[in-house]
Amino acid sequence: MTTEPVSTTAAPDHEVGTADKSAKALAAEAGRRRTFAVISHPDAGKSTLTEALALHAKMIAEAGAVHGKAGRKSTVSDWMEMEKARGISVSSTALQFNYKSPETDPDEEPNVVNLVDTPGHSDFSEDTYRVLTAVDAAVMLIDAAKGLEPQTLKLFQVCKHRGIPVVTVINKWDRPGRSPLELLDEIQERIGLTPTPLYWPVGIAGDFRGLLRRGEDGAAQEYVRFTRTAGGAKIAPEEILDSAGAAARDGDAWETAVEESELLSASGQDHDQELFIAGQTSPVIFASAMLNFGVRQILDTLVALAPSPGARADVAGTERDVTDPFSAVVFKVQAGMDTAHRDRLAFMRVVSGVFERGMVVTHAQTGKPFATKYAQTVFGRERSTVDSAYPGDVVGLVNATALAPGHTLFTDKKVEFPPIPSFAPEHFSTLRAESAGKYKQFRRAVDQLDSEGVVQILRNDIRGDASPVMAAVGPMQFEVVAARMKAEFNVEARMEGLPYQLARRTDAESATELGRQRGVEVFTRSDGVMLALVSDKWRLQYIQKEHPELTLEPLVATAD
Repeated sequence: MTTEPVSTTAAPDHEVGTADKSAKALAAEAGRRRTFAVISHPDAGKSTLTEALALHAKMIAEAGAVHGKAGRKSTVSDWMEMEKARGISVSSTALQFNYKSPETDPDEEPNVVNLVDTPGHSDFSEDTYRVLTAVDAAVMLIDAAKGLEPQTLKLFQVCKHRGIPVVTVINKWDRPGRSPLELLDEIQERIGLTPTPLYWPVGIAGDFRGLLRRGEDGAAQEYVRFTRTAGGAKIAPEEILDSAGAAARDGDAWETAVEESELLSASGQDHDQELFIAGQTSPVIFASAMLNFGVRQILDTLVALAPSPGARADVAGTERDVTDPFSAVVFKVQAGMDTAHRDRLAFMRVVSGVFERGMVVTHAQTGKPFATKYAQTVFGRERSTVDSAYPGDVVGLVNATALAPGHTLFTDKKVEFPPIPSFAPEHFSTLRAESAGKYKQFRRAVDQLDSEGVVQILRNDIRGDASPVMAAVGPMQFEVVAARMKAEFNVEARMEGLPYQLARRTDAESATELGRQRGVEVFTRSDGVMLALVSDKWRLQYIQKEHPELTLEPLVATAD
């Protein structure tokens, strides 16, 4: 469907009907969208689930993962050499596909699903935080054997803070794990979210036979029985059975599932859409992404229950509706995705209006025009040109050197969305070029990686520009800096860790006294924010006690 952008000028009477139709069509396009991300602890199966979702959407012919990390193929969403070598995800990409649930009306338009892939490693949680500013819902992926883990808890708090509804997927049910009721109790007790299972497992963890589909009152509606495929590379065949057929096929396991489902209803753990959108409850699905069990049910749930794109507040608190003129927010910048061209991609989430490739937009932070001739969707190394996009869609703009995470683009009606806060860094290291003759390339590399948000770059007069300090959530971010400097700028970098564990926001009035304190060093970040680095929490507590007048404010997602 092609929709004209909504005009901001007063229309003559004979054009009002056309404008109304355009606004309705735009609202309809936005209503079809579901934009979400997956949050999890490392090794919970996020990349495997991403592959399985792509497989069910018929985006790929077979899943990339095989049993065992040692023999694992690289998933199509992982593209950095470091990702392939270590079997982890450290970058973010986006996948868009049409999906139509088998249960929907054949005449209905399919939904457009935008899956924004995120780094799975905890060292890159700041990148995941940026992604969460661009989505309308999240899938919280939990390992059936391990339950809630630190990285999952941290990212759930971000979702809670941002008011993002969460769908819970308990993964790896094909392997030995904890009991389903025990896992639900942990969710409720540790994060205060009431789990409301939509699909309940038939068979204990390690003996995954299928799913009991629960009705609104918790009653068993049907039994979805799965059949394994070789290596989980293909979509698992499903057999739909009624209660009598289920009892005949898997008697004891089915009866146990029915009893547990009734127990959930007695505890008030049935789905309520209003409570889900309000962030008080979470629909739960049991699955095995490796075997492709329960994956269709995840997609069906997201399409049926997750919210479509809505209005977003700007810096002044005024809401930008999806039918307003075009606007978008940049949430991720990535260079080096195409080694042949050394290009730089800025990923933007369309907030309102229609994006059309080639349109000239305004960069809110500079007031300058920005041409969008090269617009693409990106998933791993695969790219395709985008001609138009609607609210909720994610578009990669090529060679967007002026754009940084948190920046706003718009047409006609000026708008600027709130900036994306930086995470509290916990690791610090100096950065130098091995060769003085490479200083120019070194400076260019530092500026590039800083603008992308790979690390935060800190400077002060004592250390100078030749030896800036890198601040990061995790030490692996430093490895990415070194690898990219060598690969993209031909610069060998030398790094040396610094004895600091905490960063606090400060100001010029406090900087002089803080500079006199043992175990403290004051820096200025690239965005002008002053940070005091402190050796440990005991030193911080001492300074705060002795000098309560000094400014030492915590940053976003401070560990302590």
